[in-house]
Amino acid sequence: MKKLFFTLVSVLLFAAATQAQGVLKFNKETHDFGKIAEGPLATYSFEVTNTGTAPVIITNAQASCGCTTPEWSKEPIMPGAKSVIKVGYNTSGRPNAFTKTITVVSNAENGTIILTIKGNVIPKSAAGSK
Repeated sequence: MKKLFFTLVSVLLFAAATQAQGVLKFNKETHDFGKIAEGPLATYSFEVTNTGTAPVIITNAQASCGCTTPEWSKEPIMPGAKSVIKVGYNTSGRPNAFTKTITVVSNAENGTIILTIKGNVIPKSAAGSK
């Protein structure tokens, strides 16, 4: 009887875990700025769509360093709806190549997704001499 009860509870828990969930699908997960001038803030908006069957809430977007700032809506992304994660990179005082990551955490089936920005910051002295 205990085995039957345990089996029944296991099946019910498994069924509950496989209920409808949202799925985040980004237009792309890496953005290359190419060559950019030192000084201004470089920004890019990653577009994301909920391709699942339940609302998704992005609970956190954590950048790999303080020079990169993600902004996102705290509102649920409904099934079929789109949203954006706007990422800014402070180029000031940071010449040369860079690669930064943004870890996006949500309640989606594919819970954690890593976005990447990269590029090559041309120093002010080199950019001004052209």
